[in-house]
Amino acid sequence: MLTPELAIGPDLWAVADQLGDTGGEATYVGYSMGGRVTLHLALARPELVRALALLGATAGIDDDGERIARRDADEALARSIEAEGADAFLERWLAQPMFAAVPPEPSGARCRDASALAASLRSLGTGTQAPLWDRLATVEAPVLVLAGERDEKFRALGRRLAATLPHAELATVAGAGHAAHLERPEAFLEVLRPWLASH
Repeated sequence: MLTPELAIGPDLWAVADQLGDTGGEATYVGYSMGGRVTLHLALARPELVRALALLGATAGIDDDGERIARRDADEALARSIEAEGADAFLERWLAQPMFAAVPPEPSGARCRDASALAASLRSLGTGTQAPLWDRLATVEAPVLVLAGERDEKFRALGRRLAATLPHAELATVAGAGHAAHLERPEAFLEVLRPWLASH
């Protein structure tokens, strides 16, 4: 079993345990929080991870003060989601400049379960999860680190990830911001598919 302190999403825990029971491994593609979660998996159960593709991801916040501040902010946001509902939260969230190029109703963007969104912030946010930067050198799986061309923050984090992971490649998605897979899906797949085919 995966250790609870790694705060990996419960769905991924179940999949990883099933794969472990059958001796299988998989390639994981993770976006933002999902990328961070799959990095945790690669460290907790490396025998289950054939390769990773990470879009707009980070290995966490390594400054203690910043991490505490982020945890407090995520808790406040979780409470507002519980009070106002998921729809109101998503309207505000998707109105941020970083999501300006996302189509109005991308597939999978709507989640009506306010308690699930709040729980996700509390258990999987960068303020809660331990940073992984000092452990990345032990990841043996090949990793594709992706960021949107216009996503300056995560391009910088991507460069740091690629420089720290021993078997990493760095690529950008032309003309895209943070949610590159939603903004420019064809450009995203043009980068991802050949890499997946070779790994």
